[in-house]
Amino acid sequence: MLICRLAVGQETTAGSGGSNTSASLDQSVTSAESDRVPVNANGAPENSNSPPQLRQTIEDLSDDQGNPAFFSKHLIADRFWISGQSNFIFQAHTPFHSPYSGPNSFQAYGEDALSRTITLYTGVKLFRFTDVIVSVDETGGRGLSDGQGIAAYVNADVISPGLSRAVYVSRAFYYHMIPLTADRISEDPNPFVLQSSIPRRRFEYLFGKLNLLDFFDVNEVGSDTHLQFTNLAIGNTGTYENGSDGHGETIAVMLNYQGPKIGLRFAEALLSKFSTGSDLDYNIGQSRAENFQLDFSDYAIQGYATHVRALGFVSHADLGNYREANDAYLAGIDAKPDITLHRHPGTVKPGFCFNFEQDLPRNFRVFLRTGWNDGHYESFTFSEMNNTISFGGDLSGDAWHRKDDRIGSAVVNSGLGRDHRQYLALGGIGFMLGDGGSAMDEKLSARPTTRPI
Repeated sequence: MLICRLAVGQETTAGSGGSNTSASLDQSVTSAESDRVPVNANGAPENSNSPPQLRQTIEDLSDDQGNPAFFSKHLIADRFWISGQSNFIFQAHTPFHSPYSGPNSFQAYGEDALSRTITLYTGVKLFRFTDVIVSVDETGGRGLSDGQGIAAYVNADVISPGLSRAVYVSRAFYYHMIPLTADRISEDPNPFVLQSSIPRRRFEYLFGKLNLLDFFDVNEVGSDTHLQFTNLAIGNTGTYENGSDGHGETIAVMLNYQGPKIGLRFAEALLSKFSTGSDLDYNIGQSRAENFQLDFSDYAIQGYATHVRALGFVSHADLGNYREANDAYLAGIDAKPDITLHRHPGTVKPGFCFNFEQDLPRNFRVFLRTGWNDGHYESFTFSEMNNTISFGGDLSGDAWHRKDDRIGSAVVNSGLGRDHRQYLALGGIGFMLGDGGSAMDEKLSARPTTRPI
């Protein structure tokens, strides 16, 4: 099987007549940055709050300056923010041999698919350190095999085909910053933080509808699934079952301390009612997720940035037990393995992620991600895997005199826990994986149908 991908991303201001566009195999174009500018644990300038995927310049960078954007700056009157981003990903694969297939199989016949994601970012600066952020998304198209059959799925923009394609509010949150020092850092405003100067040490509070992946498990080399690696388990740690609805958002409260080298972050978030469901479960006594992250940044290796992040998460939800589902099927109690028949309210499922990135000479960067979650219990959101490791790197375009270009390569390897593997082998169906074929049925069908004379 050969999979080909073409990703095209655009960032424009409202009414823009032009755009910044990238189109390549894992090649991206990012906002201009000066050489060796110190960066913090989220990949933006030192101690800033800008996630890598939202490092948009406030100036109009339209290629067509003869027809400039309607708004020459994203931040209007130092108070109102408006910007947009669109992403189109085309993927295709050649036919390959598969002896059987089922409802969640990656299809063996050759196919192609085009996905679309369009986002409008808006915000208003209420006070000196207080912002209200709202973004609106529209998604369309489809993914290869409708997003099924591969746990480390090749297009993180794809949503379940059963979800509405209508325009929806993807983020709506209140953000407040409390300075802990008079020392300030100059900051380019971005769609999530509209301040132009932020304290070097600070405490932050955020509440509302948001995407946890904007703040947790970020990585400068491999976090932007729009303009970097589109694979779900490379753009983030595939085992991170972050609280989210079918579109990837949740309602959460987040607290954050950020210092010059150390950052501590905590979020309490709602979970979906069922696997990849579009509705959140508001019964926080039975369904919720705690997320803890420690960030460390240093420049000890010849002045090049080193970032390390350790993330732990605990989900409390109505989750099934794979071993119970397997045993019930093998004992003849259930007609087929069905994880939904063995769910227990308030089940606790832990997991962790480790995230590392290192800047190197000649504009080269490398990263490593690894993660685990408890494979005894049902996979219910984001991706269906229990362990993963990914690594890769990228190179800026200085060598070919286009310093804003980046070209990169990465590898991911993911796996399942023993009970989870057995469940699928017996014919069980997950929310992303499962062909419905039983290993026992295959053995029975291989037996002779007539008795030898």
